[in-house]
Amino acid sequence: MYQFDPEAENKEILRRYRYLMKVWLPNKEADRKMVRKAFNMALEAHKDMRRQSGEPYIYHPLEVGIICAREIGLGMTSIVCALLHDVVEDTEFTLEDIRGLFGDKVASIIDGLTKIKGIFDQKTASIQAENFRKILLTLSDDVRVILIKLADRLHNLRTLDALPDEKQLKVASETIYLYAPLAHRLGLHAIKTEMEDLAMKYTDPEIFESIKNKLKESERERIRFINKFINPIRQVLNDQGFRFSISGREKSISSIWEKMKIKEVPFEEVYDVFAIRLILDSPIESEKADCWAAYSIVTGIYRPNMKRMRDWISIPKANGYEALHTTVMSHTGQWVEIQIRSKRMDEIAEKGYAAHWKYKDSIKVSSQLDHWLDRIKEMLDSSDDDALAFIDDIKGFFFLDEISVFTPQGELRTLPAKSSVLDFAYAIHSEIGNTCIGAKVDKKLAPINAQLQNGQQIEIITSARQSPRDEWLDYVVTTRAKSNIKQSVKEHKRKFHGIGEEKLKGWFEKSSIEASAENIKHFQVASNFTSLIDLYYAAAQDKIGIKDIKAYATANMRSGWLTFLTKPVTKTKPKEVVLSAQEKEPATLTSAYTGSQEGDHDQRGFEVALCCNPIPGDEVIGLIASEQLPIQIHRTHCYRAIELMSSFGNKMVKVHWTNRESISFVTGIKIAGIDRMGLMHDISRVISSELNLNIKSFSLKTDHGYTESEVRLFVQNLNTLNRLLMNLREIEGIRNVTRVD
Repeated sequence: MYQFDPEAENKEILRRYRYLMKVWLPNKEADRKMVRKAFNMALEAHKDMRRQSGEPYIYHPLEVGIICAREIGLGMTSIVCALLHDVVEDTEFTLEDIRGLFGDKVASIIDGLTKIKGIFDQKTASIQAENFRKILLTLSDDVRVILIKLADRLHNLRTLDALPDEKQLKVASETIYLYAPLAHRLGLHAIKTEMEDLAMKYTDPEIFESIKNKLKESERERIRFINKFINPIRQVLNDQGFRFSISGREKSISSIWEKMKIKEVPFEEVYDVFAIRLILDSPIESEKADCWAAYSIVTGIYRPNMKRMRDWISIPKANGYEALHTTVMSHTGQWVEIQIRSKRMDEIAEKGYAAHWKYKDSIKVSSQLDHWLDRIKEMLDSSDDDALAFIDDIKGFFFLDEISVFTPQGELRTLPAKSSVLDFAYAIHSEIGNTCIGAKVDKKLAPINAQLQNGQQIEIITSARQSPRDEWLDYVVTTRAKSNIKQSVKEHKRKFHGIGEEKLKGWFEKSSIEASAENIKHFQVASNFTSLIDLYYAAAQDKIGIKDIKAYATANMRSGWLTFLTKPVTKTKPKEVVLSAQEKEPATLTSAYTGSQEGDHDQRGFEVALCCNPIPGDEVIGLIASEQLPIQIHRTHCYRAIELMSSFGNKMVKVHWTNRESISFVTGIKIAGIDRMGLMHDISRVISSELNLNIKSFSLKTDHGYTESEVRLFVQNLNTLNRLLMNLREIEGIRNVTRVD
């Protein structure tokens, strides 16, 4: 419980302000005075405000300013904006007040940072999605808006304990889905890593605490190993006159968990829970040569794994990251990853875009990061999709798995991994993409959907008769390609709008249904058309007909929907409802739902999501993706739930399991081990005889003495599943047992 103490609070405010000035170290007295003026204004504006924890609100803008200065390396303008970022939204001060005191640039950035207020259509778009799009739109003015927004989000995550559970999940999910990938794309590795760990703390608390404790338990042994490993490297580097620092760093908890899931191994079998970082203090003109010389020294002492060599010095990542990575065999038979980079490269790796901008004039090369930002601006300017479609597209633009390919003239192009010939064509020019019929990949003919590989040279073949089609969207991964294809297809379909609308209304009238906008809209949703343009185009092309309208009428008149549409809608406030169990979905619904809907929750029903198969005991959340569908029950760390919570954070319901032992739920487990006679019998015995569980399906494959089984079975709750996993691990020959979705 927070204790109110005005004198102690004033001392703490002053301490945080002094720390901000200490980590920033202003060069000019005028800059210091400007920040002091911003601090005084924020202090006055927020003097009567408190955070959910009970602390004075001014702590928040001060901490955002400290993150901007210490962890991103931003300057005076950004720190002023960080201190004032909530003033316009939460207090009586206006944007014009800020403009008058601090100038146009600060006012412009504050305007970009101010949360959007107003009413958005909650049935078609998420408030969170609209806000995120508005924030990204400010990229065309100043990238500092995004950097300060990321600092704001990071401090909110650090203080998330004060919020209720459903709010914690919403913020954590948005972070994983959007903000952490954006931080990574801007090169803010330290911020991205902390965001992912803090988000995991709320989406998967048990696993987070388990890995955290295991890291702590093995810390002393790890430090001894690292010291012994780096001593010979340090000695040779010293002998050859290098100036450097070398140390071991733990990988983040979230990245360790990802490795455990991908490799399907326990914590004890993840060999790279830490990495050795070698940072050279070299002048810019010789840093690359020095990095390669250090690489030669390391691989002369320890034998490298050539399959795990990564050269991001010759071709940096799109976010500006430069380094040499290699994995070598240690003196104990353990693989160890080593990252070699210069001080400049290290600063860019940790502080991202701000550090890149600082060194921009020193290195005479065009930056992939600048190119990426230009492409983001272009995409934002051209996109006319709704906010959710926009976020779905732009999210793919954040991912960092990349390939480097070449034009026929030898120009380097960086594309996301799994890009196709069509992606490359649109990367060159939208018209080349629209008329692409194939390509020569390394002088060999390839179709438009051929997936490209690192280092290939591509020559696009075009035809004036070619035009984009809907199925092209399945061939591309880049946002630029998707937006161009959508735009071209949409323009083509619009030509058939009038014909399709006339046909559809005629079919409605023949089926004795009023051709109202509401009925047509509901038919569009029921028929899985994403827009009216698609619906009218399908009608014009006779891809649907009167039989579809009649089938729709029969189904919906029976359910009362069409009659319901003609009645005036009365909205009711969400209330606490205890639902009777329907097959496999026992849950209690509380008033955490904040969206609008017609009718009560108990009219909707519940549905256990097949993507994650939650069972009693799992941490779960209810999500309303559509007003016509039942409430979906997901595990809180399910990838689909994270996506939905990020996009529809205002349509969450808090649910918890009721104690109904008679109800069973389907779940899956994967078993791996050494094959032997009777193994399948022993597995079946543990499941059926010892724990009395019913098996739904059992698949087993064996290859040269190694066996893998996947079992789908019915369990009552998480405790039963955990007991099953423990018993199966005790069977002779079994090496690994994991739950699968």
